[in-house]
Amino acid sequence: MSAEKVKFYQVGSFAVGNRLLPPELRAGQADPQRADTLISGHRACQGCGEVLGARYVLDTVMRVTGGRMIAVNATGCLEVVSTPFPESAWRVPWLHSLFGNAPAVASGVAAALKAQGRTDLRVVAQAGDGGTVDIGLGALSGMFERDDDVLFVCYDNQAYMNTGVQRSGATPPAARTATTPVAGPYPGNTFGQGKDVPAIAMAHRVPYVATATVADLRDLEAKVERAMGFHGARYLHVLVPCPLGWGAASSQAIRLARLATESGLFPLLEAEDGVVTAVTPIRRQVPVEDYLQAQSRYAHLFGASGHPDIVARIQEGADRNIRRYGLLTASAEQGGQQS
Repeated sequence: MSAEKVKFYQVGSFAVGNRLLPPELRAGQADPQRADTLISGHRACQGCGEVLGARYVLDTVMRVTGGRMIAVNATGCLEVVSTPFPESAWRVPWLHSLFGNAPAVASGVAAALKAQGRTDLRVVAQAGDGGTVDIGLGALSGMFERDDDVLFVCYDNQAYMNTGVQRSGATPPAARTATTPVAGPYPGNTFGQGKDVPAIAMAHRVPYVATATVADLRDLEAKVERAMGFHGARYLHVLVPCPLGWGAASSQAIRLARLATESGLFPLLEAEDGVVTAVTPIRRQVPVEDYLQAQSRYAHLFGASGHPDIVARIQEGADRNIRRYGLLTASAEQGGQQS
């Protein structure tokens, strides 16, 4: 699939109909012969961003590899909703690992294939933010250091949604979860905690790192395809809104992911060998309030007893991302720069 820019024919629209494009530029999901790696019958919530992201990721891997791939899946929402014993919604070779060892299991699969002299099969591992940012971080760092030939994908819904919406290392500041209640002088999750795993991956100088969201599925497909063009350890961090945990209507998942990028809270970037090589510029900047007010997990920040000072701190974080990666500059289309 080409990653060339597509002209938007509808004024004010953020989408373009595939019927207006030649076949070679159409998204992989427009192909009637697509793999359909994750099919109907799974038990995800309505509007689940994670299931949507996973289907696009693995369908793209299947297309790029000609169907020669193995998936390793950590415990979490994606595993629970897709494989209720004795059923499965997967149509690929699929292995279930524990919550925190998906990187190690995937590394073992890659090592076994290498020992057998198999070069025709590729390995993809996937986990939520809990299994990536927290419980699996040590195993993931080891996979990065060894440069194991694995694409690891984190589907980030910013909390432990599978077990009751508890805080994770990816939960943003001020967000309400079951373990970060609305109480105290700074209600919600504490500022200054958590981990920037894409930056951690870049610090390991792995061949390829990228961020993506389910709001731009063509971009997600293109980054997966690019990642599969590399060998060694690769990392893809995908923002996948959770309507249940974020407190939003199931129809708003795509809109929320788009607002996260347009506000600067979730930059879209690519990096090779630890250096940022490209960022996606913000097309229409919005204040963070547009993103925060659309979710009940931030409801305590607004209204008569709100916290405008906290909203201002969140805006400062978004502005810092915009400056760091040049998200509003003309040069952002050619590449970003780290501070």
